[in-house]
Amino acid sequence: MVLLSKIYHKTRMFGELVMFSHTLFSLPFAIISIVWAAGGVPPLYVMMWSLIALIGARNGANAFNRLVDKQFDALNPRTAHRHLPRMLLQDKEVAVFIILNYLLFIFAAYMLNPLCFALSPVAIILISSYSYTKRFTWLCHLYLGFTIASAPVGAWFAVTGQFAFTPFILGTIIMLWIAGFDIVYATQDIEFDRKNGLWSVPSIFGLEDALFIARSFHLIMMLLLVCLYWIQHMGWLYLVGLGIALILLLAEHRVIKPSNPKLMKLASYKLNQVISMVILVFTMADYFLLRG
Repeated sequence: MVLLSKIYHKTRMFGELVMFSHTLFSLPFAIISIVWAAGGVPPLYVMMWSLIALIGARNGANAFNRLVDKQFDALNPRTAHRHLPRMLLQDKEVAVFIILNYLLFIFAAYMLNPLCFALSPVAIILISSYSYTKRFTWLCHLYLGFTIASAPVGAWFAVTGQFAFTPFILGTIIMLWIAGFDIVYATQDIEFDRKNGLWSVPSIFGLEDALFIARSFHLIMMLLLVCLYWIQHMGWLYLVGLGIALILLLAEHRVIKPSNPKLMKLASYKLNQVISMVILVFTMADYFLLRG
């Protein structure tokens, strides 16, 4: 029992380290990409290995980011409670966790098809390099979105083994969406970033301009989702889902208040988790019910 308790405790800490619940940002779009690429329900093995690849890549990248940013997290009062600054997890443990997840990702890519396997090292370099971008460019938010955009693109490759136009539109949608709410989240650290030489849209352009940029990204995101309505020949349920997503995005920008951590968590994370699930549910309902 003691051993099981220790295993559970360590597993829970690693889940918290990589914020496993945030998989809801990329997973719904990956599922949409898989279904569209397959023209319906994909083979079970494709779905299984695609999800394993997504989890491995995401967990490895998030843990790598936490390890690289350990010194800044320790200095920032908002992040000083995280696992590495408090030494709840050791650097070596996290390094092993990163390696194991990246190996899992590579193996899953190998099990899918040659294209996924060939691109897996490139993907690892891209998702890991994000951790350094805040040190030299305010485009770090877009780069973060770019790395997470690999989810629907990679999912499409997993099914077809070929390049196509649609997954890159889905990827652009994720890139703009993630970048937008990451900018919102970064408004909490304007002074800290300026003091410590870190780059972000809020620290470079100020609060009001940063929020305008975030709103612009989300507007373009919604327009691209509307474009997919015609490209993928979707129906009215898809549009209902987009309408709900738009209302939630408007609510997100309405509640932004950098001095209130609870509201910022709601705006940056919780509402966006709901948005991705709404888009997934209505897209799948439209695809399988209205075409049935």
